[in-house]
Amino acid sequence: MSIRRIGAGARMSKAVVHGSTVYLAGQVADKSKGASVAEQTQEIVGIIDDLLKEAGSDKTKILSAAIYLSDISTFAQMNSVWDTWVVADHTPARATVEAKLAAPEYTVEIAVIAAI
Repeated sequence: MSIRRIGAGARMSKAVVHGSTVYLAGQVADKSKGASVAEQTQEIVGIIDDLLKEAGSDKTKILSAAIYLSDISTFAQMNSVWDTWVVADHTPARATVEAKLAAPEYTVEIAVIAAI
C-alpha cells in the first residue's frame, strides 16, 4: 500500500495519506498567531479543509480530532468556531486538552484523522 506525503518537510509532513486514511499533523495559525483563540481556530479549520481536499477527503469524513489549547478557559471561544464548522451528523470523536504549545503566540493546535 502506498504512502503519500503532503507538505513534507525535514521534520514532519502536514498530512500523510495511507490507504483510505489521511492523518493531519497538528495545525497552527501562522497568519493569525497572537490573535484571539477564535481567530486562530478559524484559520486552522480553513487549513484543515485545504489539506483534506488535497488528500481527497473533506470534513464530513473526519474520524477523530485532537484539540490542544494553551489555556483551557478559552474552550468556549474555540467551540464557537468549531461548532459552526463541523457538519451536523458528521461530528468526529474528539478530545480537547490544555497543553503548552510550541510558541506562546499559538493558542490552538488541531490534529485530525479522516477517511478518504
